[in-house]
Amino acid sequence: MALSPRPTLKVAVEEWVPWTKVLTDANGTVRIEGPMAELLQILSTVLNFSYELVRPVDRIWGGPIANGSWSGMLGQLQRREVEFAVGPFGVSALRETVCDFSEPLYSENNAILMVRPTLQSDMEGFMKPFSGMVWLLALVSLAVVVAVMAWVAAAEVRLFGSPWRWSFAKSTVWGLKVFTQEGSADVPPFDGSRVLATVWLLASLVFMSSYSGILTAMLTVPRVTIPIDSLADLVAQDELPWRLEAGSFMFQYFQEAKDGVRRKVFEGHAGTFADCWAARQDIAGGQYAGICDRTTMKKAMSWDFSTSGKCHLYISRENVYSNALIAMAFQSDSSYRPKANMIILAVKEAGILDRWLGAQITNTSQCLRPPTADRSDGITPLNIEDMAGCFLVLVGGLAASAAVFLLEMVVPRL
Repeated sequence: MALSPRPTLKVAVEEWVPWTKVLTDANGTVRIEGPMAELLQILSTVLNFSYELVRPVDRIWGGPIANGSWSGMLGQLQRREVEFAVGPFGVSALRETVCDFSEPLYSENNAILMVRPTLQSDMEGFMKPFSGMVWLLALVSLAVVVAVMAWVAAAEVRLFGSPWRWSFAKSTVWGLKVFTQEGSADVPPFDGSRVLATVWLLASLVFMSSYSGILTAMLTVPRVTIPIDSLADLVAQDELPWRLEAGSFMFQYFQEAKDGVRRKVFEGHAGTFADCWAARQDIAGGQYAGICDRTTMKKAMSWDFSTSGKCHLYISRENVYSNALIAMAFQSDSSYRPKANMIILAVKEAGILDRWLGAQITNTSQCLRPPTADRSDGITPLNIEDMAGCFLVLVGGLAASAAVFLLEMVVPRL
């Protein structure tokens, strides 16, 4: 009995590195590499079919169009031009109206990919050990102590009929010396003012010791400011534009949002890009941020570190979307889907799929560390930019001193 010939199926493919890398030979033949290529080959062997790979004209996964049809690979499935699409695709209820998804291949998280933050010089760094409120309260405390000290000392002089004098100017100089941990030969001679002096000495000791300790720690191990670590951070800034992946699951996710931060993300996006892998150099160059899946981000980091030896990319800590199921997409009621599900389950349970994916992503451990860990040369000396704030304060003080001196020279002549 003659064997029935193997059917040739048309299979839709599009690039999603590291899952699927699409290559076109000189003769125009399309082929793929990566984990999905390995899975497709197993399906072809076990289910006894050959296949022809077809790319959508618009090169996207697909989404609904105003006339009710779909674009991309999902449009090919809707029109039954292909038997199934490799993808993989993010599973959503809207997409299930035009196709049937296979058993989930993976659970994916999406986040924000951007240029890696680096250590920047901060002219206000010497003010950063305390918040603005703490500095304000400290200055108010100094003013109150000086005023109360002058009043108490003057009252004690009158009470005891002492010839000793404690002026407001002397109280001010004494308060400032104590505040800056400088010794002073002037000591209030009576008990009431000495109690106040003791309290101010203790408070100043705690304040200035805390300041010097925190400042030393900040200069020794500087903190890198992460401007964008969530969707709320992304829409709250206007320095770095962001783009969405055209025809992707996340594009539909933000497009369907009615209000809130998600709607602001869609309304404020500065266009689209083909895919996160293709946009990796633009993102690493700081042209824009992209919202992508973490697997592709790690692949981009692996490429970046392998080619340059440095880390130029950063992944936000907050997930934009968590546990998105991804799967292959079949025609509705496809006879191949049930058998394909059995094979996919076997490949997953054997750990083969994870091994295929792991082989695609290497050299990421260094770049997944926080940006503060990028300093490998230990403690570095402070440069002029680090100390610019202190020098500006000094210049301002010298200018004020010169202005007062000139005023003293001019006023007596008037």
